[in-house]
Amino acid sequence: MLYARSRGIPVALAVLAATAGLAVWAAYGLDAYLDPKRRVPVVALAPLLASAVISTSFHQYADELDRTAVRPWWPRRLAHVLALTVLAAASLALAVLGHTTEFGAPAMVRNTLGAVGIATASAALIGARLSWLPTFAYLSAIYLGTPGVHGGWAAVWAWPMQPGRQPAAWATAGAAYVAGSTLYAWRGSRREGP
Repeated sequence: MLYARSRGIPVALAVLAATAGLAVWAAYGLDAYLDPKRRVPVVALAPLLASAVISTSFHQYADELDRTAVRPWWPRRLAHVLALTVLAAASLALAVLGHTTEFGAPAMVRNTLGAVGIATASAALIGARLSWLPTFAYLSAIYLGTPGVHGGWAAVWAWPMQPGRQPAAWATAGAAYVAGSTLYAWRGSRREGP
């Protein structure tokens, strides 16, 4: 409980629930059930919000607790990342049910994994408070700059905008998630000044 409270996990859970509710409202408010391509803003931006919530929950209010602990912190950090990612991916996937070949639940899960991976790596490298910024910059640039680019090498560098089950997009997002989660579990978030 002390770990959860020192990281603000109860607040993060509430904000993740609100993000999922907002994604459901946006997906059906856009009449996305009629045209799956209208889901692109939801599939690209809802994972961005979820990753920002998850990565900012890595902020340590009592940094001295981590530095003086007897037990290693990496299992708790890894469980923290995995639990919030599973919750976010599952709840956001429910927001865009149907049309799995287009921009449905598989694309939402893939984008959530990739966005959380970038954000967790950023937390380890620049600190938890600003960990949302690289994810925001990358996903916004891809969303605004490549609205209709699909397949080929674009599936690697523009993975958030790829429909459905493209293996290259999944591989890139999965690699980002594994690398970011491993780096955060190993190092923790970067210490920040007062």
